[in-house]
Amino acid sequence: MTTSNVAGSAGAAFDLPQDHPGVADLAYRQRREIIAEAADRFVPGTPIPEVSYTPEEDDVWRVVSQELGRKHERYACGAYRRGSAALALRPDRVPQLQDVSQRLSALTGFRIEPVAGLVPTRTFYGALSDRCFLATQYIRHHSVPYYTPEPDVVHEVIGHANTLAEPSLADLYQRAGQASQRTTTADALELFSRVFWFSLEFGVLWEDGELRAYGAGLLSSYAEIERFRDAEIRSLDIVAMARCAYDITHYQPVLFAADSFDHAVDALSGFFDSYDDDEFARLNAGSAATE
Repeated sequence: MTTSNVAGSAGAAFDLPQDHPGVADLAYRQRREIIAEAADRFVPGTPIPEVSYTPEEDDVWRVVSQELGRKHERYACGAYRRGSAALALRPDRVPQLQDVSQRLSALTGFRIEPVAGLVPTRTFYGALSDRCFLATQYIRHHSVPYYTPEPDVVHEVIGHANTLAEPSLADLYQRAGQASQRTTTADALELFSRVFWFSLEFGVLWEDGELRAYGAGLLSSYAEIERFRDAEIRSLDIVAMARCAYDITHYQPVLFAADSFDHAVDALSGFFDSYDDDEFARLNAGSAATE
């Protein structure tokens, strides 16, 4: 996701937190090390190193992608479904990021670059301004295929890459990256991150009389995508989003719904195109983030 200030590295990928499902699985940790090392070998402008995924890893992808595909028919907005259809990911095995990147480039001009793990917040956002998405290549632990405590290749590709295959959404990501680069303080970046979180990660909108998701965090979450309609749904409000706190470890209790896809694009484009340190001062106005 986008909230860590820990730079990705092979060592960071190997040293999992104690509550990670794979922390006691030495074989899984060793696989993470191998995959992280492949990302560390990447040189911009060259092909992304290929990962030889195991049958077990392919099976995790197959189970999750097929189940999410069914849920997207019911819960995802039309723009996301169009992007997903255009990208046309195979459901039976983990895709190579090089293949995904080439297809994205042809569709919307976005490319993917691999990283070993979480990267600094400014690095992640800044890459978006160049129509570049930084993605991990490892996959979640097989014991809990429908859960991950961190962004993995399922989140990156099913959540974000499918979204980036739709032109209007791809443009929003780039505008977001450009907005982040106009901030000079950590506080200004944090306010921006809250808007990004409640939109491009957990955004929802009304479409054909139903509440549907366009945020990558919801679209890649097997469990939360079925429960997001139970959250407190507020109207899309940039100021309210900028002041609303969030917890990445729980289902989001509050979501902000646009009246339509066009409404979401227009409102977010306006914010991203104008956001800078001066706009931060205006929006912040001495108010702390609220629950």
